[in-house]
Amino acid sequence: MQQDLVDAFVTALIAASDYQELDRTYLVNRVYALVGEMRVAAPTDTASLIDLKDCLLDQAVASGTLGDLIEEREMVGAQLMDLATPRPSQVNQQFWQTYAEDPDQAIADFYTLSQRNDYVKLKAIAQNIVYQSRTKYGDLEITINLSKPEKDPKAIAAAKAAPSPGYPHCQLCMENEGYLGRLNHPARANHRIIRFPMEDEEWGFQYSPYAYFREHAIFFYDQHEPMQISPLTFTRLLTIVDTFPGYFAGSNADLPIVGGSILTHEHYQGGRHTFPMERAPIEESFVFQGFPEVRAGLVQWPMSVIRLQSEQKAALLKLATKILTAWRSYSDPEAGILAESHGQAHHTITPIARKRDGRYELDLVLRDNQTSEEYPDGIYHPHPDVQHIKKENIGLIEVMGLAILPPRLKNELEEVVAFLTGQGDSVQSTHQTWANQLKAAHPDLTTDAAQALVRQSVADIFARVLEDAGVYKTDPKGRQAFKRFLAYVGLA
Repeated sequence: MQQDLVDAFVTALIAASDYQELDRTYLVNRVYALVGEMRVAAPTDTASLIDLKDCLLDQAVASGTLGDLIEEREMVGAQLMDLATPRPSQVNQQFWQTYAEDPDQAIADFYTLSQRNDYVKLKAIAQNIVYQSRTKYGDLEITINLSKPEKDPKAIAAAKAAPSPGYPHCQLCMENEGYLGRLNHPARANHRIIRFPMEDEEWGFQYSPYAYFREHAIFFYDQHEPMQISPLTFTRLLTIVDTFPGYFAGSNADLPIVGGSILTHEHYQGGRHTFPMERAPIEESFVFQGFPEVRAGLVQWPMSVIRLQSEQKAALLKLATKILTAWRSYSDPEAGILAESHGQAHHTITPIARKRDGRYELDLVLRDNQTSEEYPDGIYHPHPDVQHIKKENIGLIEVMGLAILPPRLKNELEEVVAFLTGQGDSVQSTHQTWANQLKAAHPDLTTDAAQALVRQSVADIFARVLEDAGVYKTDPKGRQAFKRFLAYVGLA
C-alpha cells in the first residue's frame, strides 16, 4: 500500500524533530496550509525529509497551488523545513549547554541541524564542479558555482518592480532569522543564528546556505554597520578562532575592487577547511624590530602575504596593527604603489587568522585598489586577457586559493573541449584566442585528454589571476620592492 505524500512528509518530520505522534494531525494541517490539500502517493524510493519536501513543492506547482518561480518555491520550502527546526531560543540554549562540555560537539550539532533542515543546501551544492590542479603555487582549488539557481527573467522583473521595505536591511542582518522572504530577498523561515558575545557586543554565527567549502561559516555584528579593517579586526579574528576551535576566520578587504560583495555589514567568514594558501611555505623568514616573540615571513604565494606566528596574542596583535598602519600610508612610486590619489585611499589588508600547532597565525595580504587608463577595472585586479575565466573581484576565498568561477563556464568550457577534439567549430568569442592557442599546442586530443587540458589551463589562468591581484610580483624586482616595505615597517 502506497503512503500518501503529505503523510510521508509528516512521518519523516516527526522522526527528525521533537514532535510526537500526537502532533500528526496538527502537522498535516500546517502542511496543507502551505501546499494545498493534496492527495498524492509518495514516491517509494525516498524517505528523506528534504526529498519529500521537494516532491510536495513539485505537486503544489503542478496543481496550481504554488507559482513556478524559484523564489516562490524557496519561500514555501523554507516554511516546510521550519517545521523541523527548533525555535531560536531552543537552538541557542542547546548549543551553549553542549558547548560548556564539548565545544566541538556543539559546533557539529549546529552544522548537522543546518544541513538537516535544508538551510545549508547540500543538494544544490552537489551540483558544483569542483577539482584541484597542480600549479607552481601548489594545488589550487577550482569551483564552477552551479548551486545558486539562476533567476527567472519574470522574477527579475517582478523583483525590480516590487517596493523595498528596507527590512531586513541586508542579507546578513539578524532580522533574517525566520523571515518569509520575497522576490528580491531570500527565504529564511528555517534560518537559525547562534548568538555569541564579542567585546561586550552581540554577534551572530551561522552557516552559508550555498557553502563554498567545508562548514562555510559567517560571523556578523548584530548592528547594520559597514565593514572596516582596523586593529579591532585582528582582535576579533583571534577571538573567533579561540571560540570556534578548528575554524579559520578571515575578512574581505574593506575597499571597492579588492573587497567582497557585501561591504555594508561588518562580518567575517570562517570554517573547517585547509586552503592552498595555508599550505604554502614561508619563502623567507625575518623578525620585526621590537617583536622577537613573533615569527614572520613572506609566503610563497602569487599575492603579497606576510605571515605572523606567535603564542603571545598581544604581541601578534600589536605587530599586525603596526603593519596595517604602515601599509595604509605607504607609497613607493618606483613600484607603482600609492597610498592615495585624488583624496581616495587605496591600501587595505585581507587578514586571515588560524591556530596551528598551539600558536596563533595571521596572514596579512596587502591589497591596493588603484585603477589606471590601461586597467580601469583595477591595476591589481584580473587583467583583460584572463577575464574570460574570472573578471569578478578577488575576495577572501579566492585570495586563499579557491576559485569561485561563474556558472556560464560550464557550457562554455564544454564548447572549448568540443573545439579541441574537432567536434565543434566555434566557442564563445571571449575564449577564441585561448582555444586557438590550446589547439595549436595540442592538435590531436581525445575527449578525456581535452577535458584534462582545459581544467589544467583554467587552474593556470587562476594562478595568473592571483598574480594580477598581487601588489608585489613574485619576480626579483617585485620581491625587492616588497622588502622596502618591510624595512619601512622596521626589520630587526
